[in-house]
Amino acid sequence: MDVKTGRPLNELSATEIARKIAAGETTCEAVMRDCLARIAARDDVVKAWVNFDPDHALAQARALDHGPHRGLLHGVPIGLKDTIDTFDMPTELGSPIYRGHRPRADAACVALLRRAGAVILGKTATCEFAGSAPPQTTNPHNAAHTPGGSSSGSAAAVADRMVPAALGTQTGGSVLRPSSFCGIFGYKPTYNMFNKAGVWPAADSIDTIGWLAGALDDIELLAAVLRMQNPPPPHASSAPPRIGVWRTDLWDTAQDESKAAIEDAAARLGKAGAKVRDARMPDAFLGLHVIARSTISFYERAACMAFFWDHRREQLSPQMQRYIENGHKISREDYIAGLRRLDECRVLLASVFEDFDVLLVPCVQGEAPKGLAATGDPSLQAIWTALHTPSMTLPTHCGPNGLPVGIQLVGQRYDDDRLLACARWIWQKIGAPEMVGVGRRG
Repeated sequence: MDVKTGRPLNELSATEIARKIAAGETTCEAVMRDCLARIAARDDVVKAWVNFDPDHALAQARALDHGPHRGLLHGVPIGLKDTIDTFDMPTELGSPIYRGHRPRADAACVALLRRAGAVILGKTATCEFAGSAPPQTTNPHNAAHTPGGSSSGSAAAVADRMVPAALGTQTGGSVLRPSSFCGIFGYKPTYNMFNKAGVWPAADSIDTIGWLAGALDDIELLAAVLRMQNPPPPHASSAPPRIGVWRTDLWDTAQDESKAAIEDAAARLGKAGAKVRDARMPDAFLGLHVIARSTISFYERAACMAFFWDHRREQLSPQMQRYIENGHKISREDYIAGLRRLDECRVLLASVFEDFDVLLVPCVQGEAPKGLAATGDPSLQAIWTALHTPSMTLPTHCGPNGLPVGIQLVGQRYDDDRLLACARWIWQKIGAPEMVGVGRRG
């Protein structure tokens, strides 16, 4: 419990936890105990965690309390999607094929987190091989609805205040979609901004590690650790940003709540002083979601899963088998054509961002769908994953059933800092802290 506010420590942001531990206002163990208490109270319903050992988590926290200050994240609990290698706990990839698998080393991102003093609380549930066969994880806002995927457990654990932040991965929309569905902040950096060594590949030319967090301040702090730099003081854009609104060629597939979120955000930001106008995108951008979701992802997934297809096919889910079969149907010529189309659009983005600091685009079709058999459509996020651009979702709106609906912000490649500054300005103007997860962080 935080003695100053009376709030359980698990409700604090990563930034607040790090600050209080550094100031001697609390301990790593006290933070961990409040996180563990929340997990014990809620995970029978949420089912966010796998390969989770409370004693091991406490031992890490105690060791930090009795040792020197390690860095920016000293004592901060972090969740890891169970496609990310850890030397001290299993990495099972959501598949019976990898049950009990013990890597010999941490993934690069995990090693950097530990170097900065983070406590690896445990592994979070994932769709099989970061694909489409979902785990049993539920949405903390309504257990009858999906939390999204494939970073299902990471989003649910953060939204339910079990942990302040968690790592996920995104090949289509596996960070931003669950973040939107669960009402938290999601950040997918520019492609390869975070080192992927030790992370299971799905489609290597577009796979990206990303952060899911309950507070916007945390995104900048956590990104700095994985970029091996000290973070600058959090700051919003000094001038109102130039915002381009692109509704995409998928606008007609969006539900009313998602359309309303974009239109409302655009109108309110314009009134707040931002320079908001529609963005005219080159024709080459039309239909990019098909190339991203099908051509590139299916083809590369089929190659990645070749051994399991040839030798362990019966242990793959029907969803994964269909995914691989679709990949086998794609010709090498179509794959190369898809890569060239993406290259063309990445070049064209330079002219788009001459006029805008950030794009405002739909993030999801609507609220989290009811049921746990599927994790939602990734098309609206997959466009930007394939283009290697940094993107974020902010938990600004909700739908007719009271479930979160996020907006998506997109920046130019390698201009992540500008995206983060614009996101802070936008959040200050239209943010809705009550929609940040099940609690109130933001």
